[in-house]
Amino acid sequence: MANKVVDTYVIDADKKWQVFGEIRELYNYRYLLRNLVVRDIKIRYKNSVLGFLWSFLNPLMMMMVYTILFTILIPNNGSRNYSIFILVALIPWQFLSASLMGSTGSIVNSGALIKKVYLPRVLLPISVVLSNLVNFFLSYIILLIFLFASGTGLTINALWVPIILLAQIALVLGLGFLFSTLQTFFRDTMMILEVGLLAWFFLTPVFYPYEQLSESATLWGFTFNPAVVMRWFNPMASIVDGYRTVLWGTTTGSGSAGMDPAYMLRTMVIA
Repeated sequence: MANKVVDTYVIDADKKWQVFGEIRELYNYRYLLRNLVVRDIKIRYKNSVLGFLWSFLNPLMMMMVYTILFTILIPNNGSRNYSIFILVALIPWQFLSASLMGSTGSIVNSGALIKKVYLPRVLLPISVVLSNLVNFFLSYIILLIFLFASGTGLTINALWVPIILLAQIALVLGLGFLFSTLQTFFRDTMMILEVGLLAWFFLTPVFYPYEQLSESATLWGFTFNPAVVMRWFNPMASIVDGYRTVLWGTTTGSGSAGMDPAYMLRTMVIA
């Protein structure tokens, strides 16, 4: 009588705690993470005459360029105060763009450090995002000055900002982990990302309102509503609209969907 062969499966019960173990490891390396963030900030402004002032000047100068372009040269924006309109969205976009470009090359560019000491690789893109988050907060000082100078100020809706910011951080970290990993195997990732970010910028309502989009468009035989598609498939569109809704008291779309929890949840799920 032949012996019956029984397959044996070994289940490692510790695997279910793997995520918590990784979080605990990150916590154990919190001081190294802080040093990496400080290092990134120092490197960014090394040999710069103006230093931290560029955190204020960069969004301010970009705002001036778009304001001149779309209020004087091409006066067709339909916004009551285009400078604030563009600044509210431009600062979050610059946070996204700088974080993705920096985190994509963070692991490859830190090869010497990785060979010398052990550290969780995930710390490198996280440190880039956190250093750009510091610039994000500094840049928002300019926005607050413009808001109060225009008489708009802040309302209770500003309490939504941390939720919107958390959704954006989740998106940035998720994409940063993905691109930094791809860059270690495929060195053209950075060049592809540069082109992708440019296209993404124009597909996000940073310098134009939703109202300027056509109600119907046809692409490859498919007819669709650009604003609806943008909201559903472009997480930054919802994030930008959210910032405008809660900080400027207006939305570039219909209603107050910019701060609708469903939009924020979808953004975090995508990340």
